[in-house]
Amino acid sequence: MSKKFPIGIQSFEEIRANDFFYIDKTDLIHQLATRGKYYFLGRPRRFGKSLLVSTLEAYFQGKKELFKGLAMEQLEQDWKDYPVLHLDLNTQKYDTPEALYNILNTTLCHWEKLYGANPSETDEGLRFGGIIRRACAATGRQVVILIDEYDKPLLQAIGNEALAAEYRSTLKAFYGVVKSCDPYIRFALLTGVSKFSKVSVFSDLNNLLDISMDRRYATLCGITEEEIHRTLEPELHQLADATGLTYEETCQKLRERYDGYHFCRVSPGIYNPFSLLCTFDKMEFGSYWFETGTPTFLVELLKRDRYNLYQMAHEQTTADVLNSVVPEALSSIPVLYQAGYLTLKGYDSRFELYQLGFPNKEVEEGFINFLLPSYARINPAEGRFQISRFVQEVEAGDIDAFFRRLQSFFADTPYELARDLELHYQNILYIVFKLIGFYVQAEYHTSEGRIDLVLQTDRYVYVMEFKLDGTAEEALQQIEDKRYALPFATDKRQVFRVGVNFSNRMRNIERWLVQELQ
Repeated sequence: MSKKFPIGIQSFEEIRANDFFYIDKTDLIHQLATRGKYYFLGRPRRFGKSLLVSTLEAYFQGKKELFKGLAMEQLEQDWKDYPVLHLDLNTQKYDTPEALYNILNTTLCHWEKLYGANPSETDEGLRFGGIIRRACAATGRQVVILIDEYDKPLLQAIGNEALAAEYRSTLKAFYGVVKSCDPYIRFALLTGVSKFSKVSVFSDLNNLLDISMDRRYATLCGITEEEIHRTLEPELHQLADATGLTYEETCQKLRERYDGYHFCRVSPGIYNPFSLLCTFDKMEFGSYWFETGTPTFLVELLKRDRYNLYQMAHEQTTADVLNSVVPEALSSIPVLYQAGYLTLKGYDSRFELYQLGFPNKEVEEGFINFLLPSYARINPAEGRFQISRFVQEVEAGDIDAFFRRLQSFFADTPYELARDLELHYQNILYIVFKLIGFYVQAEYHTSEGRIDLVLQTDRYVYVMEFKLDGTAEEALQQIEDKRYALPFATDKRQVFRVGVNFSNRMRNIERWLVQELQ
């Protein structure tokens, strides 16, 4: 009988009661619950944070029957039912001051029906504190606090400074209660995407242990390759049959598309759980995680920071930068990392610097496709079609058609971008050639304002150089002087040198020259 995959199901109780597929993480959950008290875990969306919270809720409520056959059944000998206060901030759209108040008030009213209310508690923080103390007194046991997606209001308020400031003020008072109620609390976990600094949970609540980059809990959310082979081996063979691939090709394609996340210096690669389970459920590969939505504010951040997209796969930074987002001065790199579009790719122990890059092909291709209409001013629905035509023209050796199409991508460049034209055309070239590179071999290089590119197909090799306010002849001469085409001197394919000049005045490609290598 084939497995049932819990697509969109985040309730541990429902998964266990209805025999859905579940990878046992309860040994790590037991370790988390018994070795510490206050935690924060940051992971990208759709990465299993809500299921983790639900599992902890079932554990602390003493629902032993749900853990039958799991590691927890053997590890836990003293099952107890604690009062659990579970706040899920993922269920609301936060676009008005009332939105946050409504969900907090609704949740607090529910808890007050269980544990009582006090008229003197006039705001959300006071009410929360009173509930914690009364729950402890009523049950004789300390309280467990589980807050899922604590940062959802702050993320949705990005770009609206007044609303963001109001949300921060409300959450500062609300989360600050956790520290003042320490004697009444058995355990607390907050999950989210971003670790916002200057919010009480990370400034006033300084006893909160951030395990987002903790090696011990690197695999707490997500799926490892070892777990795939241990629990999904029959499904791997089914997927191979369904897609017409060999078993080895299937494993490799899964790895290329969905593996590659690393959340600490030394950890196994982590597969995106949502995309992986969707693939096995449908028995076909797809861009499942990326298609569930990408925040448009990420593109606006990149533009605001005048970010050179080429740097995205070559970025180096520190743990302090990656672990903190300042609401008043958002920076592209930590937001992209925490949201799951970049991940750790290496570590320089001498300088304590992390190398960042795209985790896998699903994210890389999806994100670059997402960027294209925002930079090149084309209809989002036409992006894949335009790239397919580029590839066809390159493969056919029609370089003039290729550059005429590329000119259209620079047409109507907004006047406000004219002063950053060099960066603007570098970013469009990066996006276009990155997307082409998913179908033909492409190497894109930048150094000190210079751009050179090599495109390779079965029949042709194109060695290109781009200039700004120079001449196509100068670009062609640089290819000759720098001997960029030398590696292909004995190649059996037809080799072309292509010099391209951009005009600041025209805000577009002014001219290109093509010369065949003899």
